[in-house]
Amino acid sequence: MGLHHCLSRSLRLLPIILLAGLTVKGAADTDITVHVDDTRVFQTMDGFGASLTDSSAWLISHTLTPEQRKELMTSLFDPQQGIGLSYLRQPMGASDFRTREYTYDDVPDGQTDFKLDRFSIAPDEEYILPLLKQARSLNPRLKIMATPWSAPAWMKESDRLGGGRLKPAESVYATYADYFTRFLRAYAVEGIPVDAITLQNEPWNENQGYPTMRMEPEDQIRLAKLLGERFRAARIKTRIVVWDHNWDHPEFPLAVLRDATARPYIDGVAFHAYGGDVSAQAKVHAAFPNKNIYFTECSGGDWAKDFRANLMWDTATLVIGATRNWARTVVKWNLALDEKNGPKLAGGASNCRGVVTIHRDTGEIVKEEEYYALGHASKFVMPGAHRIFTDDPSSVAFRNPDRSFALILLNQDAREKKCLILWRGQSFQATLPGASVATFTWSDKRQASVHLWLTTGDKSKLLEPQADLYFLSAH
Repeated sequence: MGLHHCLSRSLRLLPIILLAGLTVKGAADTDITVHVDDTRVFQTMDGFGASLTDSSAWLISHTLTPEQRKELMTSLFDPQQGIGLSYLRQPMGASDFRTREYTYDDVPDGQTDFKLDRFSIAPDEEYILPLLKQARSLNPRLKIMATPWSAPAWMKESDRLGGGRLKPAESVYATYADYFTRFLRAYAVEGIPVDAITLQNEPWNENQGYPTMRMEPEDQIRLAKLLGERFRAARIKTRIVVWDHNWDHPEFPLAVLRDATARPYIDGVAFHAYGGDVSAQAKVHAAFPNKNIYFTECSGGDWAKDFRANLMWDTATLVIGATRNWARTVVKWNLALDEKNGPKLAGGASNCRGVVTIHRDTGEIVKEEEYYALGHASKFVMPGAHRIFTDDPSSVAFRNPDRSFALILLNQDAREKKCLILWRGQSFQATLPGASVATFTWSDKRQASVHLWLTTGDKSKLLEPQADLYFLSAH
């Protein structure tokens, strides 16, 4: 979690672009025209999701009955009965949202453990790993990214989890690289393969109040090379991702990627939304087009309580904006928090909102706007889908591995809008209510039926299926 919160901003609509030489009945009466072109293919998608933080996992495990827990997990991860979240970014040890302070190799003050004799993932075994296994059973396509908030305190110049940098000794960097590989192997033994790791959560956020660690570009270059060499020797396929911080400093990941010795080991760059603009992702992609882009954190919270405004911002900036700017993932922060934005120890942000809110006194589960914004993508965009071209910036479209299609379209205006969708010389029309998000899906067939799901800012529709639409041939 960063020091700055996501602020509402508008997604400006660009002028309508029509297919040259194609006339469509009713086109002159439409407010939004979207051309979907699946011959123009962009990045592969890994998934949409959140983070099962220690706070989230404790809350789900200790507050809900087994029946309530199953119902919640189904609504979050099952692609048919729920929204099919397909990506989790997991803290490696304690983050700011934690019920205890820990890493996987904690020793008494003044001691060290360079052989990692005390390494253990036991802190995750009580309630984090069981929930990860349950999530994977509900959605076998679920992928995991792991991220440390801090190295063990004895590896750091500060000798504490809050703040400080890794000690510069080669033995420390080598041991920390071993720490990563031990974690990956231990999780694999538990049946939780880790798809990607980032080297450090928010490397320029150094806060003594909760686990953090400062890293500079040269530190990440050094660690990436050590990890890359170990992964290659051990045939570990986990991807190495750098930065994992805000949009406002793309110079950091660019500096890391410019190092020719580290670059071959680095899969890509991760970004957060607490500063800067989503266009930073496209800037890094343009400089290194063969490196992947990930969006990995943004939280809602008490500073933004309006459901409609939050739904519009998340959809415009993250679900649409981040993916149109090359992100393979869109990941929110806490999966679940209680009505008091916890449980958590002091330190870090105290007013964040989860994807769902669990009321500890009653067990009531409230699906927040994040649930619906993510669901408009995660339920319909499969891992392995490719983003495809659309010409309206209030939209984004994907072609799934089964060759079905999903189009997400946003109407931020208060008034309803008539929409015209063009695809392969065919078209269909739809009317979107004011302040609404729509997902359209269809198969790879001519004159296919089109399924439509809607969420409205007034909550009158919450990811609800509507009457089918139909493609008609244009002329």
